[in-house]
Amino acid sequence: MHRAGINENDVQPEDILCDYCQRAAWSLGDPCIEGHRGSIVCGSCLTQAFTDIVLGDKGEPVHWKCRMCLELRDQLSWHSKIDPEATICLRCIKQSATALEKSKHWEWSRPTGG
Repeated sequence: MHRAGINENDVQPEDILCDYCQRAAWSLGDPCIEGHRGSIVCGSCLTQAFTDIVLGDKGEPVHWKCRMCLELRDQLSWHSKIDPEATICLRCIKQSATALEKSKHWEWSRPTGG
């Protein structure tokens, strides 16, 4: 997500916000993964989503399109506490976790059950 009123010809790291917490995580040096059409999930939100959905089996099926893949999926999803329409589906949670773990740019590891 982009900060409102940015110069589209001069996008700065602080203009890029996590779709789920709306922090400028990228400019703060936090790990981030980009989805379709500029959607972003930061490492903190991904950690919470992974813990709740993958490890805790909490959540409910997506009722809006996943912000990361733009698809409507009949599977568990995690919802932002700030914007309930900002959801990330189980598939994108798992794919994002795998991508962040493999990234040479970020130090992030998926949460474990214990």
